[in-house]
Amino acid sequence: MTATTDGPTGAANITGAPADDPTETRTAANDVTDVARRAAERSVEHLLGRQDEQGWWKGDLATNVTMDAEDLLLRQFLGIQDPGTTRAAALFIRGEQLGDGTWNTFYGGPGDLSATIEAYVALRLAGDRPDEPHMARASGWIRDQGGIAAARVFTRIWLALFGWWKWDDLPELPPELMFFPKWVPLNIYDFGCWARQTIVPLTIVSAKRPVRPAPFALDELHTDPDHPNPARKLAPPTSWDGLFQRLDKGLHLYQKVAPRPLRRIAMNVAARWIIERQENDGCWGGIQPPAVYSIIALHLLGYDLDHPVMKAGLASLDRFAVHREDGARMIEACQSPVWDTCLATIALADAGLRPDHPALVKAADWMLAEEITRPGDWSVRKPELSPGGWAFEFHNDNYPDIDDTAEVVLALRRVRHPDPARLEAAIARGVRWNLGMQSRNGAWGAFDADNTSPFPNRLPFCDFGEVIDPPSADVTGHVVEMLAVEGLANHPRTREGIEWLLAEQEACGAWFGRWGVNYVYGTGSVVPALITAGLPAGHPAIRRAVDWLESVQNDDGGWGEDLRSYQEEKWIGHGESTASQTAWALLALLAAGRRDTASVTRGVTWLTEAQQADGSWDEPYFTGTGFPWDFSINYHLYRQVFPLTALGRYVHGDPFADRTDAAEGA
Repeated sequence: MTATTDGPTGAANITGAPADDPTETRTAANDVTDVARRAAERSVEHLLGRQDEQGWWKGDLATNVTMDAEDLLLRQFLGIQDPGTTRAAALFIRGEQLGDGTWNTFYGGPGDLSATIEAYVALRLAGDRPDEPHMARASGWIRDQGGIAAARVFTRIWLALFGWWKWDDLPELPPELMFFPKWVPLNIYDFGCWARQTIVPLTIVSAKRPVRPAPFALDELHTDPDHPNPARKLAPPTSWDGLFQRLDKGLHLYQKVAPRPLRRIAMNVAARWIIERQENDGCWGGIQPPAVYSIIALHLLGYDLDHPVMKAGLASLDRFAVHREDGARMIEACQSPVWDTCLATIALADAGLRPDHPALVKAADWMLAEEITRPGDWSVRKPELSPGGWAFEFHNDNYPDIDDTAEVVLALRRVRHPDPARLEAAIARGVRWNLGMQSRNGAWGAFDADNTSPFPNRLPFCDFGEVIDPPSADVTGHVVEMLAVEGLANHPRTREGIEWLLAEQEACGAWFGRWGVNYVYGTGSVVPALITAGLPAGHPAIRRAVDWLESVQNDDGGWGEDLRSYQEEKWIGHGESTASQTAWALLALLAAGRRDTASVTRGVTWLTEAQQADGSWDEPYFTGTGFPWDFSINYHLYRQVFPLTALGRYVHGDPFADRTDAAEGA
């Protein structure tokens, strides 16, 4: 095995030994392989030790302090706050404050105005005085950034609930949206599922305009307390922004004259829609924002806190709390057991755990029990499609997702299950459902097909991040990889997905990452998929991708990409090295046949040297996204599963490499 470099730098062989000394080169390569094998073994033991007795894995899902602040605001609104919860939440929020008085939305990122306002208000609710140094720094920074008036809509909605902001100064969201048929622009199914679940309850809140007594004033957060909402010039009427701003003004007029019976019916339709989508554990969609707003909306319609729907909803929110050893309480925006379990299964199998190992069989049993076999909101656009997929969370039967389904199938395919007929039937349903969820352009989104309307993102109300679910390269890559492994590389829909991916490649050779940060994730998802689907390593698209990855490798041997790459071109492919991003790059390079190159050896060496004594990796940086830039995620299990997968494939090779030829002839 000869270790060479054929990347863009033209560097010498990995050992620094003379090129005519193959013995030393092979010895050094073998040494790296031995180190990688030992590191993988330690990682396997660590990961096995984290498996729940029921078979699943789940790492913490860290986002930002708005989750914790809004939890306290909800409790204040409902009158159910308690000193212990308030104290624990405040301890966490204080601990996340930066030296300049701000709170950011990802590790190492800049202060964020809305997050800082919400954190400040939460600490006021916890008893922190505005003249305390940490509070004064925060309020001063908030004023410098334009005050509450410059915050996002969601922050101002929370403040309006207590009279700290006027409802008249918020965009309108009428409940009559519920009457729009699916062919009318801006019907609720034009929104991505996460936005849809949030917007429906907020139509009730917007119509009711509740105001609870404020426990204190917030004058210190306005640039001018006497004029908290300075007038702003409208965009030109010929622009999209100008058109929707004027539409919002029209909706404000409608708010004053809306027929009360019609509005009451609309709110009842919305309430029925909400209740029908509550999950068995009481949550909505397995994510925090819809649960919070659904509870508020139903409470405004007269559902008391002892109502079964309300009790279950509040109990589900408590299950999103992570209690830390220091007494702090962090709220997860979501929980990721299905995603974590399928990725852990893949990692362990690729690291050499035998297919019938009890841990893998137990994980497969749990995943099989999590299969969703009933229709959900996705069937509004695909009414003829039979169900058969997996969601991301413990409970989210209304919204299985395409990405999880693809990865679960890839995980199940690695397990030798004692009931093979059961496993094969579930895989077949998942493959059929994923094929059926393809969008018209040949690619796949996360939750819906053809969720690409240009209008929802234009609404003044929707300034909180992505509110539609268009196809993405990372999800499409995972689906294409799964289909190829299932022998469908030449299926017409697979070929359409491949053509879409090739057309979406950036000029630099990378692919945009929608659900992970960012181009490193997109490229790390697409290259293995294209190779598995039969593209040769010498294909121009693969070569450009490999060259790009090698060009952005850090001097320390790892890879990293800062979340600011979603905003600024200079950050694309650049950032502090992380375990998960280094693994993504390695997975692409290994798939492209670059195992014995300097770039791969340096990357593997970085992973082995960064590993901790217990077999784990540390990673404070956020490498996941909910909405690119607007909502960032630190998946605490990413740092464990992806490095193990990369090390496993470095040592053992691609587990499905021998299927590529079979797929070609399928």
